[in-house]
Amino acid sequence: MLVLLAFIIAFHITSAALLFIATIDNAWWVGDEFFADVWRICTNNTNCTVINDSFQEYSTLQAVQATMILSTILCCIAFFIFVLQLFRLKQGERFVLTSIIQLMACLCVMIAASIYTDRQ
Repeated sequence: MLVLLAFIIAFHITSAALLFIATIDNAWWVGDEFFADVWRICTNNTNCTVINDSFQEYSTLQAVQATMILSTILCCIAFFIFVLQLFRLKQGERFVLTSIIQLMACLCVMIAASIYTDRQ
């Protein structure tokens, strides 16, 4: 049982780290002379433009930004609730709330990836 709990803790920490990296990383879309992510578009590795409300053609990227941030927050909340439930639940009870929140985080990532893939 301790091995299973160790794997679940490792899963939560790994998924949170990967979500932070995927949200912050600037290499979602890399070409010959440019790279782009959900925060900015860079050409010639020097001319970077931040994506904000002035870019109407990139307005869907704000939905990707929001869902990626939401998924990262939900993943961190799920880990926090898991740790709380680990010490508060009676032996044999299940971590239903943690799993529901983690599944919502996964759904947010899938929505963000779907929007980004469709628009780019």
